[in-house]
Amino acid sequence: MDIQLEKNSSTEALIKIKLKETDYQQKLKEKLKSYSKKANIKGFRPGKVPISLIEKMYGKSIMVEEINKILVDTLKDYIKKNDIKIIGDPLPNNEKAKEIDWDEQKEFDFEYNIGLIDDFEYKLEFKINKYQIKLDKKTIDEAIDELKVRYGKMTNPEISVEGDSIFGTLSQLGTEFTKDGLIEISKVSKKFRKSFIGIKKEDVVKVDIKKLFNDDKDLVEVTGLSDDEIKTLIGEFEITVKNVNRIEPAEMNQEFFDKIFGEGKVKTEEEFIEEYSKIFEENYDRESEYLLAHQIQEKVLKETKLDIPQDFYKKWILATNEGIKEEDLEKDFEDYIKDLKWTLLKNRIADDNELKIEYADVVESTKKMYEAQFGGIELTEEMDKSMDALVNNYLQQENGKNYMNVFDQLRTEKILDILKQKAEISVKKVTREEFNKKAEK
Repeated sequence: MDIQLEKNSSTEALIKIKLKETDYQQKLKEKLKSYSKKANIKGFRPGKVPISLIEKMYGKSIMVEEINKILVDTLKDYIKKNDIKIIGDPLPNNEKAKEIDWDEQKEFDFEYNIGLIDDFEYKLEFKINKYQIKLDKKTIDEAIDELKVRYGKMTNPEISVEGDSIFGTLSQLGTEFTKDGLIEISKVSKKFRKSFIGIKKEDVVKVDIKKLFNDDKDLVEVTGLSDDEIKTLIGEFEITVKNVNRIEPAEMNQEFFDKIFGEGKVKTEEEFIEEYSKIFEENYDRESEYLLAHQIQEKVLKETKLDIPQDFYKKWILATNEGIKEEDLEKDFEDYIKDLKWTLLKNRIADDNELKIEYADVVESTKKMYEAQFGGIELTEEMDKSMDALVNNYLQQENGKNYMNVFDQLRTEKILDILKQKAEISVKKVTREEFNKKAEK
């Protein structure tokens, strides 16, 4: 057997394999012999079928199968032995393979395209800002007001005012289109908002459907149509009011306190604000950590020069994912490249720092996930046993996919911890609006 590596560039290469008859002949004979012992052919006793007959009937398919096994093992060993850094898997030259005459040839030439990853350098030491939201009285008051609305009581007043919702039937004049939906007045564009204030049950409002909302997502929600169908909408529509909906905010009383914190946990408005402020701060801290992790990822990726064999990577994605269309791949390819670079970078950081994730770590991480869902309550001995069974069952589901998802998430968290420890992080206090703008970038 002869195997050679031919580099086309720093990121793409060919692996050429020449197979001689002696490379596969012995394995082929052993396979034919094994078939003859197991074959059940009319006119022959079990185990007594002549090898010559097996070869005549199945010889070609057995030879193809054995040669493919040899090629797979050869490629794997060659790449490992020579420490060749590749992405994906080798892609066979199918056009060349089609030229093979399996009936006549004794020697075979095969070619495989591979995508190479050059060695790369990355920086662990860098400066970065960690943005934290200022927790002031105005922010807390607004959050509590939103909470009151969420736990408020639905009413149906006669006349609509700003902040109400209109439940009605949307229909298109001259067509059969009709759809019941809920329209939040606050989301209606300024052009039509006044038309929805001061209306009552059975009133009819005429609108230009394309100008009803500022955001097409709201139109999708109301009409139930797809994004593409929304683009084709034209003409005048009518909305026939069935109900005016209004939410009366919950009062700051014991019933409201119990709904949020549990019975008797909070008894005064002052206690409520104090406890809710703690939760609010914890939530903000989590948001701050999420944003910091995202910014670290973006910064490290931006400052790491990593060449990707883009042509090969496209071919490999299309060859290994039947559901992906070429036009969709082109549209999203930058995201594919970004995800690949982040994966390669994570692998390198994990290797350089000898990062190990054990099974017990995955179990513990899953357990914390469930405990968070239970609201962080202290578990009894009996509940703890049930938790162990719940965790083990979850990790075994989906043919191990759940386990790998938790493993990958935990590994990524550990890698980000390494990056955070090396980085020089400056904390900056910002308003909620400023924070949202940072998070949108």
